[in-house]
Amino acid sequence: MNEKMPYIPFRPVSRDFPGHPMPASVPNGLQLQLSRSRIVEGMEEEFDEWMSMLNTRYDECVETLPAERAVFEATFRHEEADGSTWIYHLSLMGDDGSGLDESNPVDAAHAEYNQRVKERGWEELIPKFMLTPTHLRDAMAHWGRTGEIPS
Repeated sequence: MNEKMPYIPFRPVSRDFPGHPMPASVPNGLQLQLSRSRIVEGMEEEFDEWMSMLNTRYDECVETLPAERAVFEATFRHEEADGSTWIYHLSLMGDDGSGLDESNPVDAAHAEYNQRVKERGWEELIPKFMLTPTHLRDAMAHWGRTGEIPS
């Protein structure tokens, strides 16, 4: 950590956190989340390996989306002023999504990296607004409910 900057605390929510209320701009049945967690100091290169693994196995990751009811997911790396490195994860998911299925090889590898590389838990930012063209919004809401392409 940088001695000149104050330490940025990490305050994860409890495991049973139900999620923040959704703003009216998020379709019913969907959860918009922006989560962050600190990368364990010294594990920054392994974080990059983790993201490289997911990019390399992109098609396998896409195959997990219907069960998870994941409309989209995006992951970012950020270095704070105190020198700490953080992972930010943005997602739009259906309420009935399954989450990771560790019997699936890519989800198992994802979970293993998660356990080693980031601190346990997530801080959850409060969603306030989502803007989407109507035709995409309708398709996202359908996918989030069913995990299927709208007909």
